[in-house]
Amino acid sequence: MHSAKIFAGSASKQLAEEICGRYGCTLGEVHTQRFSDGEIYVNFLESVRGDYVFLIQSTYAPSDNLMELLLMIDAAKRASAYKVIVVMPYYGYARQDRKDRPRVAIGSKLVANMLTAAGADRLITMDLHAPQIQGYFDIPVDHLDSHAVFIPYVEQLQLENLTFAAPDVGATNRIREIASYFNAEMVICDKHRKRANEIASMRVIGDVEGRNVVIIDDICDTGGTLAKSAGLIMEKGAKSVRAMITHPILSGKAYENIANSALQELVVCDTIPLRKEGDKIKVITVANLFAVAIKHAFENKSITSLFVHSNLRTSNP
Repeated sequence: MHSAKIFAGSASKQLAEEICGRYGCTLGEVHTQRFSDGEIYVNFLESVRGDYVFLIQSTYAPSDNLMELLLMIDAAKRASAYKVIVVMPYYGYARQDRKDRPRVAIGSKLVANMLTAAGADRLITMDLHAPQIQGYFDIPVDHLDSHAVFIPYVEQLQLENLTFAAPDVGATNRIREIASYFNAEMVICDKHRKRANEIASMRVIGDVEGRNVVIIDDICDTGGTLAKSAGLIMEKGAKSVRAMITHPILSGKAYENIANSALQELVVCDTIPLRKEGDKIKVITVANLFAVAIKHAFENKSITSLFVHSNLRTSNP
């Protein structure tokens, strides 16, 4: 009889403990240390022979987080784990999903290759920057949707004249789905970049006058796009503007950009731990969603219920 054991990398310990709390188990013991030259060493402190081993680790910077995860996968396979399931709330390098210019790497494909080569049997992740990254894998991928936690939050706000905004053209499919659920309007902030993390120009496509606008996106890095979008939306006559972001990378001057922006609040998931608190930043947990996904993966049950909005608030491990 196989049993399930959940372990965490050093980058996602807090979220992993919350997931275990929702799942109803204790977090497995794994020892991680660094040699004096920075090399990472991983050692499971309990047997995993014949077990379903779930490894929780988001791969945000530094790249040591990814290397630590690869070593954990390898260690579990060499310790005769029955299945190794990688639970990666935030999939690093997902923005490098294609060759958008000559002589560049496709980082997200490289990460997929490394996870598979290390011995992962399955991947559970959330809000990939490009959903087609699932096709880079020859193992099953469960791609969870943050709408499961964002929709109940928006509902409790009870906003009138609700409008959803896509911060760029690439996010329109994501926004269309949630706008359809609320039977609300949607607009698009069309932006043009000269280089990464730097916006040259932006315009709002659609009417936001007198509307309560909610911007939804998968990643907030420097916060520049969000701040510019929020300011432009308010200039166009919106009543209020807030943002809901799955992965709070929040690098560089992000906290300053958010604090000085027209945003009423920034709601983020705990797929990446915050470096510090912010007056406008509110965190909602995805622990229950991942606990349900882990339980269903272990019991070989469908996770379709996690994507049916009428079931989102009643799903339990």
